[in-house]
Amino acid sequence: MRKLALDDEILLNIEKPARYIGGEVNSVMKDPESVDIRFAMCFPDVYEIGMSHLGIQILYDMFNRREDVWCERVYSPWLDLDKVMREKGIPLFALESQDPVRDFDFLGITIQFEMCYTNILQVLELSHIPLHAKDRTEADPIVIGGGPCTYNPEPLADFFDIFYMGEGETVYDELLDSYKEWKAGGRSRKEFLERAAQIEGLYVPQFYDVSYKEDGTLNAFTPNNTHAPAKVKKQVVMDVTDCPYPMKPVVPFIKATQDRVVLEIQRGCIRGCRFCQAGMIYRPTRERDVDKLKEYARTMLKNTGHEEISLSSLSSSDYSELKELVIFLIDEFKDKGINISLPSLRIDAFSLDVMSRVQDIRKSSLTFAPEAGSQRMRNVINKGLTEEDIISGAGQAFEGGWNKVKLYFMLGLPTETEEDMREIARLSDRVARRYYEIPKEERNGKCQITASSSFFVPKPFTPFQWATMLPAEEYMRRASVVKEEFNAQLNRKSLKYNWHDAQTTVLEGVMARGDRKVGDVIEEAYRLGCLFDSWTESFRNELWMQAFENTGSSIDFYNLRQRDEDELFPWDFIDIGVSRRFLRREWERAMNAEVTPNCRMQCSGCGAASFGGGVCYEG
Repeated sequence: MRKLALDDEILLNIEKPARYIGGEVNSVMKDPESVDIRFAMCFPDVYEIGMSHLGIQILYDMFNRREDVWCERVYSPWLDLDKVMREKGIPLFALESQDPVRDFDFLGITIQFEMCYTNILQVLELSHIPLHAKDRTEADPIVIGGGPCTYNPEPLADFFDIFYMGEGETVYDELLDSYKEWKAGGRSRKEFLERAAQIEGLYVPQFYDVSYKEDGTLNAFTPNNTHAPAKVKKQVVMDVTDCPYPMKPVVPFIKATQDRVVLEIQRGCIRGCRFCQAGMIYRPTRERDVDKLKEYARTMLKNTGHEEISLSSLSSSDYSELKELVIFLIDEFKDKGINISLPSLRIDAFSLDVMSRVQDIRKSSLTFAPEAGSQRMRNVINKGLTEEDIISGAGQAFEGGWNKVKLYFMLGLPTETEEDMREIARLSDRVARRYYEIPKEERNGKCQITASSSFFVPKPFTPFQWATMLPAEEYMRRASVVKEEFNAQLNRKSLKYNWHDAQTTVLEGVMARGDRKVGDVIEEAYRLGCLFDSWTESFRNELWMQAFENTGSSIDFYNLRQRDEDELFPWDFIDIGVSRRFLRREWERAMNAEVTPNCRMQCSGCGAASFGGGVCYEG
């Protein structure tokens, strides 16, 4: 019988104790004595968020298929339990065995979002693992990071032993086999890291030295160990159909953010939006076989008892077998009480026909992401969407019975003018007008157009990696310009406008393009009490500002200065296939508001064809 790490008294006095007890349907139990490697897979946020992450479910399934590995899960304890664990000296534990994370061979942390960086330090400290990789001994787990934020790992470089660049299905087996061999040989931690550094796609930060120029920019980034390569190449699974996929995903005891079966239909995106990091780092676009997806849907619904199935991809409408797959799902599961969720769809006649069959029209709202109000601005970001597309799609939706539309925009994009800002409100109003063109007797009540704007953050490996940001006050001024324009619209009673928090945007910008020196700021912010920074109720901007002051670091240096064309970036040692030359060319096209066709219309020579498959080789 498993003994829980937390006693009844603690569990009865914290919020949502089911976050910490494990034992869910499809969780994997093994005898710790029968395995050679124990791997703790961590999502540094609360259980409900982490349980919704497909990447962890895939790796959890893949690792546990090996008889010699037991992979367990660990999440960040919420603030109430964090306090109790510190007071009582309870070490952070894995859900399945309830054993302390410090006793494991590996602690793997998925890094999805910059505002979770202080939570990574929480996980290390509560696990009683030294924060800095250089202070760890053979008795400590190997701390390895993966996920989209590792495409600039430098702000976290001091805290990780290894970063895994790319998709996890490729070289993890080689790493685990190498670890077994190392463990049996009784050699030093450094020797294992040297072996890991020779595996393509793995980056060991302590084997690289960084030097700076007088102005604070990078001067050089060079290996200090003969086993470390000058360039680290991202890992890509070219055959996504036959790579591991979890047929028995773990079913949470409490409602997770995404409480459903997830079918990943493709990886990558053909669109090339210039602000979108995912669209660049996940190139080339690769599709899963439609027959395999049908089989997955049947099996996973049977194995989980979930009542919803969702199609996952960056742009579902671009999946070539979408029609066949969706019609199959409707015919197969509609009468069985299974809801079908179709995110990332372009709004066209086919999509609306499908959605009218799978959603309750009275309850649902449709989502468009124009990203910018004016056509000029949409051309700058290469959105590939005209106003006619937006109004026409909304019109078809209204005529099909919908009366709620959500519109997503960004403020603070490169070259943005006040006219571009005001066009956000005007476009929203034109969408509402389209509703009122329908004869009154045919309308479905009043219409509600909800527009939301986030603030633009330049990300590594995008054409906008050279862009400057704005101070928080300027972001808020721009939001107020848009709000004022909304109040001036004819249909203002049908319009609602929300905007994102500017303070977290500024911090996200520093960490997205930061160098190793930003690690001192993150550590100082954590020491001052910053935790769960992506949660409004726990975000404390004044502590972050104190951390910048205490470490002598400048927000303006990372966010506001102009970056030269040939500046060495902290992430330039990573080879993602897409060339820096292509990204610079796209930046220049953006400055001229020139549109680049999508990958199926015309190859733009980005460099991703070097992987030898996917959309680059179709036909």
